[in-house]
Amino acid sequence: MFKSAFKVLMVSLLLSQSFSVLANSRILLLGDSLSASYGMKQDEGWVYLLNQQLKTNNAGYQIINASISGETTAGGLSRLPGILSKESVDYLLIELGGNDGLRGFPPKLIKNNLLQIIDLAKQKNIKVFLMNVRIPPNYGPRYNKMFGQVFTDVSAKAEVELLPFFLNTIAIHPELMQNDGIHPNIEAQPKIVEVMAKQLATIIKPESNLNQTKVSN
Repeated sequence: MFKSAFKVLMVSLLLSQSFSVLANSRILLLGDSLSASYGMKQDEGWVYLLNQQLKTNNAGYQIINASISGETTAGGLSRLPGILSKESVDYLLIELGGNDGLRGFPPKLIKNNLLQIIDLAKQKNIKVFLMNVRIPPNYGPRYNKMFGQVFTDVSAKAEVELLPFFLNTIAIHPELMQNDGIHPNIEAQPKIVEVMAKQLATIIKPESNLNQTKVSN
């Protein structure tokens, strides 16, 4: 009788912890200046604004912003273990590669770094999403094609979902971009919020098996 009661209690605790995780899922955003409020205050950037909206709407998840300006895939790879040792997250959204491309880094290097980042996350049972980053066309059609192929190849090889670049519908409007033509301005931030809110609503769903595995670990 005592053993049966104990088992029931343990199962109840595990389920309650699992539902707690589901109700408060954490998305780690590993990105660069596009997500780090470049050229503006932190509370003016799209990540902060989106978190406020998610909180108001009781969305059940929030974004942990680990983006820094100038970040490359190599930098993200070197920082990720330290971040994961301090933060418990359910999802990883990778928004990296732009600075690699702007510096003309070899596509093979970018690909390998992204694959290693994904592998580190998967080792901790974290579900990964990869953003399909784009760079300006002035780097030439050959390099741009090879750069773009990196994200398609990584998505296929690592079996992670490839998300559309969040500036696809914004970068084409000069009035929404800063003078450098690369970074979105303050006026663009609410529009990025709209794009990402819709995107997250379709991909972030309760995954009891994933979370129960984390609880048991």
